[in-house]
Amino acid sequence: MIRKRNLQECHSLYNLINDPEVFPYVRYKCQSYEEYLFVTKQLMVEEEQMTCISRTILNEIGHPIGTIDLYNIENKAGFLATWIGAPYFGQGYNQRAKESFFTELFLEHRIETVFLKVRKQNIRSKKAVEKLPYAKLANDLKPHVYASINPTEQIYDLYQVERSDFLDASEGMQHEVAT
Repeated sequence: MIRKRNLQECHSLYNLINDPEVFPYVRYKCQSYEEYLFVTKQLMVEEEQMTCISRTILNEIGHPIGTIDLYNIENKAGFLATWIGAPYFGQGYNQRAKESFFTELFLEHRIETVFLKVRKQNIRSKKAVEKLPYAKLANDLKPHVYASINPTEQIYDLYQVERSDFLDASEGMQHEVAT
């Protein structure tokens, strides 16, 4: 479902990122394949420096369909960025990728908090986040973080996923499957 980034997948991902349904919502708005390749190399370096964790989202047959990143990692917290190519919208990839990624972040990397900033007008992303039983709207819970992502006007809603909430929800899901 997810794997570490590699440069061989950049061409496929660059083609997906340029779709007008995807491009406005991606973190890095690369104007050329070479720029996308450069940004991917930078992310790989940042991961070595432990300031970012970046993964490729794969479909069932192993083709790259998007990316998921934790960036600006400080004090066991960071911000989530994710995108999926338009042909794969509405097929459950986003939620499955987040669950896999959160499991890795919270269990392997000992991250405590993941913040998600979502444009208030991005209804698709807001609905995706609100489907996650462990995600909480944090505009009022973390006013300093909310203010930092909205320095001049309120463009983003802030959500957070706490390690303990995710692990509690995961235990509940495993219990439901087992019974």
